Amino acid sequence: MSKENIVVVGGCNTDFVLDVAHFPAPGETVVSKSFNTFGGGKGANQGVAAARLGANVTLIARVGNDERGRNSVKFFQSEGIQTDHITFDDDLATGLAMIAVNEKGENTIVVSVGANSRLLPQDIHNAEAAFRSAKAVLLQLEVPLETVTAAVKTAHKHGVAVILNPAPAIPLSAELLSQVDYLTPNETELIALIGNSADADVDAAALELKKSVGTQHLIVTLGSKGAMIAGQPKQIIPAFPVDAVDTTAAGDAFNGGLAVSLAQGKSLADSVRYANAVGAISTTRPGAQPSLPSVLEVERFLRERPSPS
Repeated sequence: MSKENIVVVGGCNTDFVLDVAHFPAPGETVVSKSFNTFGGGKGANQGVAAARLGANVTLIARVGNDERGRNSVKFFQSEGIQTDHITFDDDLATGLAMIAVNEKGENTIVVSVGANSRLLPQDIHNAEAAFRSAKAVLLQLEVPLETVTAAVKTAHKHGVAVILNPAPAIPLSAELLSQVDYLTPNETELIALIGNSADADVDAAALELKKSVGTQHLIVTLGSKGAMIAGQPKQIIPAFPVDAVDTTAAGDAFNGGLAVSLAQGKSLADSVRYANAVGAISTTRPGAQPSLPSVLEVERFLRERPSPS
C-alpha cells in the first residue's frame, strides 16, 4: 500500500475523560466511575488516524510550552508524524477537553482551546513546502478561521484536494465552502451550516447546502446509520454494527480514514465505506487517540465483515 502525503491542520488537546452512569442535569452532581487522560484534539486525532492507516502525515498545530504540549509532540513523533510545523506557545497552555462518557458510549465535551487559538496564517505560509507534495489537506475548526482559510487557499494554489470537517460548528462563508472539495459535517453541523432550525430535514438540508455553495462533494456522517453522500440520488453507505464503548473520536477516525483512502485514489463510495470501518473500530475502545486503529486492523475488519446493507 502506497504511503501518500497528507497535511493535517488543526487542534491539539489533552482529553480528561470521566466515565459516568448518566450525564448530569443542570444543578446535578454525578460521581464518575473512572478518570483517564488521553491525547485529543480534532487535528491531532485525525493526524494520528491517518498515520496509523499508512499515510505520511505532516501536522500543523500549536501547543503550549508545557509538559502536556511537549509530551504530545513526542507522542506524534513516535507515531511517525512530521512535527516540524508544530509550534510552542510561551503564553497559553496546551488546549484541553473535559469529556463525560455515559454507559451507552455517548459523550459530552467542553473544550478550552488554549494555544490552538494562536495557530496563525503565517504558520500555514511557513509550512507551504509540505502542501506541494500532498495528496490531501485535512482541516477542522478548532483553530482560527483565518488559518483554515489560508490552508484552503494554499492547498488550491498547489492543486491539493481539501477535506473540511466543519467541527465544531460555526458559520462559514459560501466563498470558503465553494473551495472545499469534500465537506464532512455530521447532522448537527449540517443544520448549523445552512442556518436552519434543529428539526430541519437532513436530506433537504444537504441538497440545499450543496446547491447553494457549490461544494463538490458533501458527505454527512449519520452516526450508527453510517454516512450519506449527498446528491440526486443520494447514496447511503451503511455503518458497520459494533458494540460501542466510547464514541469520542469516531468522527475524527472517519475523517482520517476518508483522507487516506481518497489520497490513494479510491472512489468516494469505497472511501466512505473504508472510513465507516475506521470509525466503527474506534468506538469499541475508550479514549480518542488510543482508540484509533492500525491499517492492519482495518484490513482484517473489512475481510471478516460483509458490507452492511
